[in-house]
Amino acid sequence: MHELKKFIRYFKPYQWQVLTGVFFILLSMLFGLLIPYLVGNAVDALGGGEITWRKVVLYPLAILTVSAVSGIFLFWQRRLLINASRHIEYDMRRDFYAALVNQPLDFFQNNRVGDLMARATNDLGAVRQIVGPMILYSCQAIFALAIVLPIMLNISVKLTLLLLIPMPLVSLTVKYLGGQIYVRSEKIQEFFASITARAQENLNGVRVVRAYAQEDAEIEKFQQLNREYASRNLKLVKFSAAMRPLLSFFIGLGFVIIVAVGVPMAVNGEISAGDFTAFILYLQRMIWYLIALGYVVNLYQRGMASLKRFNAILEVVPTIRNEPQAAEQTPIKGKIEFRNLDFSYDAHPVLRGINLVIEAGKTVALVGKTGSGKSTLVSLVPRLLDAPENSVLIDDKPIRSFPLAQLRSAIGFVPQETFLFSDSLASNIAFGIPDYNGNSGNSNGNLVPEKSVAALPETVKSNGNRVITVEKAAAVASLADDIRNFPYQYEQLVGERGITLSGGQKQRTAIARAVMRNPRILILDDSLSAVDTYTEETILHNLRDVREGRTTLIVSHRVSTIRDADLICVLDDGQIIERGTHDELVERGGEYADLYQKQLLEEEIEATD
Repeated sequence: MHELKKFIRYFKPYQWQVLTGVFFILLSMLFGLLIPYLVGNAVDALGGGEITWRKVVLYPLAILTVSAVSGIFLFWQRRLLINASRHIEYDMRRDFYAALVNQPLDFFQNNRVGDLMARATNDLGAVRQIVGPMILYSCQAIFALAIVLPIMLNISVKLTLLLLIPMPLVSLTVKYLGGQIYVRSEKIQEFFASITARAQENLNGVRVVRAYAQEDAEIEKFQQLNREYASRNLKLVKFSAAMRPLLSFFIGLGFVIIVAVGVPMAVNGEISAGDFTAFILYLQRMIWYLIALGYVVNLYQRGMASLKRFNAILEVVPTIRNEPQAAEQTPIKGKIEFRNLDFSYDAHPVLRGINLVIEAGKTVALVGKTGSGKSTLVSLVPRLLDAPENSVLIDDKPIRSFPLAQLRSAIGFVPQETFLFSDSLASNIAFGIPDYNGNSGNSNGNLVPEKSVAALPETVKSNGNRVITVEKAAAVASLADDIRNFPYQYEQLVGERGITLSGGQKQRTAIARAVMRNPRILILDDSLSAVDTYTEETILHNLRDVREGRTTLIVSHRVSTIRDADLICVLDDGQIIERGTHDELVERGGEYADLYQKQLLEEEIEATD
């Protein structure tokens, strides 16, 4: 019941559409169930009296007319209910997607993408069956029983009561097989998620699979999963396939009883031939609708198993969300403060005692060994990870006092792992600008020739804010020359996860994406690791102008990337062990100086090779 209560809220926007569809079911049933009555009257009229052309024409015409009217209402009931089911499916998929994109990073670490995709496709499809076909057939069966039983009792109480003999067997069949279908459906849906997850991982990791020549091994593993999935479905089929024949048999048993008892009654004159004919036709209708109830039970059990998995995601409350006290603040200027910051992953300390103030418009670099906490620290600023309360402040205000939308719209973030969408380069660069209408080329789709970064238009209006143009952002990221060599230039499709681009091109596209937002805070998390030294110098030169007036956080292992920062912080084991300018840290002769000397030596060795 808990699952259904949450599900019913999706009916509210379409309640009149559903109610009208149910009303049309009633009308269709009323006209449809007139047919046995007319047939019975025709049998009595034509069999026991004078046959006239009027009778021969009138009864068939009446039956055809009633059938046509019933068919019209049948069309509208299906159209209304099936349309409503599709709209409800749309709303559920929308809510499911919204629930996913609002979840923090740790949610996706604990839930496989393949499993989530299975819930969004296979499970939602099964839930939709509850809305459309199940309501349709359930109402038909209920209305049929409510209308037909009184009619059959009126024709013959004796024959109607004889129908009750096989009914307990029908109820036991539905109860037992329905329960088995529910249990097995839930397990099958969970196993389907495993197959989807396996396929998704292999497709995303196709380069690794090929590089290690594991194609045959992965195919065999997938076949094993596929065979198990087929086996589980075949076991389910045994129960779902058995339901209809068993119901048909037990209901047919009642049909045999009626014929065995009813025929002598008709011969003896206890019931007219027309009434017996009508009774048989009503019984046939009853049999069909009772069998349909078995199909409804099947749909219900499958749908409820899927609805349970669907609701399980919607019930997950995002750990990172707008706080009750969050309200729109004055525009963010960019001052960042970490105050007595401690942060842990699953009770494992990652950052300890971080105290750092970054004034608006300043550039601060973070260096240190792998695992020292650099990426974790910068991820706390856009609340990709949530720091303890009052330990991170923006413009002297606790970060949680800002709505997430306002906070993140003021930040341009380039993570370590670059992700590009299967879209054009221009769309990937302008990803953070939903209503951007800038022109990334001339009418033929060719890039407008550029003379220099300074010669390009600086900004355009988008969503009420000034944003940097696509061309300007690409030029700042030293990507414009590469784009000019692509066949479709800014409209070039980059493929799934940017597979058609090199590692350096993907990183530069991500930098252009962050720069284009014209953010107050720019975060570059080891974002130049895949580019060569010359390109790095070009990008850093271009970024000097972009960084002017905005707060910049740079994480890097290369001293060349950060040497002109206003402040450099060296992290080790989650603590800041050194801080100062490049010259100050080199002169101090500590950890940073050792790193600088090692990189100078590496550059000298490379230069002599």
